[in-house]
Amino acid sequence: MRGISLQARLATGLFALAGLFLSAAGSSAQAQTVDLAGVKYEAQADVGGQKLQLNGAGIRYKAVFKVYTAGLYMAEKTSNADAVLAAPGAKRIHLVMLREVDGNELGKLFTKGMEQNASREEFGKAINGVLRVAEIFSTRKSLTTGEYFWVDYVPGTGSTVFLNGKPMGAPIKEPEFFSALLRIWLGKAPADDQLKEALLGVKRSLRERG
Repeated sequence: MRGISLQARLATGLFALAGLFLSAAGSSAQAQTVDLAGVKYEAQADVGGQKLQLNGAGIRYKAVFKVYTAGLYMAEKTSNADAVLAAPGAKRIHLVMLREVDGNELGKLFTKGMEQNASREEFGKAINGVLRVAEIFSTRKSLTTGEYFWVDYVPGTGSTVFLNGKPMGAPIKEPEFFSALLRIWLGKAPADDQLKEALLGVKRSLRERG
């Protein structure tokens, strides 16, 4: 009887441990995926054959209105904006519209954001990419709710702009362009201070406002 009792206790203990393991694994998977206003950002992304991690994600607000979500992917997570800009590996910035936005106006805002956060020399080196992005969005009457775009930076290749999953022309070769682009959200005069913190993985800023 003692032998049977011991085996039963061992079996019960093993089942309990297995249950705890599966529960922890499920919780971890859920924690890695960020859901913002119904937009999900996966924990990882493949950029140029490299596995990147979601560094942070948040919502861009204008007054009380949600405009778009943004997610930043990096090879290694960091909460320091300068470290993000200086990191040598592949990166991705991914935006999803939460309301209809005039394409031409969006292009102008991005151009203004890059110019405000870059030195004259840096902006000059990035100008080809700045003009390309402005042109891409100016050809669209608007970006509607649910439409999305991302920009992938791959060292040695450059920055590729994707609109609704489709590449918009050849890569922008100047590396200064992607740094200028990221400064729209991570520079000294960011588009949204709370979004900047969210992209840097500051947890308190991952909460939706309002």
